[in-house]
Amino acid sequence: MSMDEEELEELVKKIKAKALREEAKKRGIKTACVKKIDIARQLPREVLEELSTRQ
Repeated sequence: MSMDEEELEELVKKIKAKALREEAKKRGIKTACVKKIDIARQLPREVLEELSTRQ
């Protein structure tokens, strides 16, 4: 189940960059010189939804 770009962007706006990077690092995703949206595209939807409600 893939989310569209608008949905993804809305979720990413709610997530702090630091939290996004920490999740990416746990999964071995490169975080240096990468925009938040690019990191988010590589993370599972459930993770993004959880991070967006954590704030």
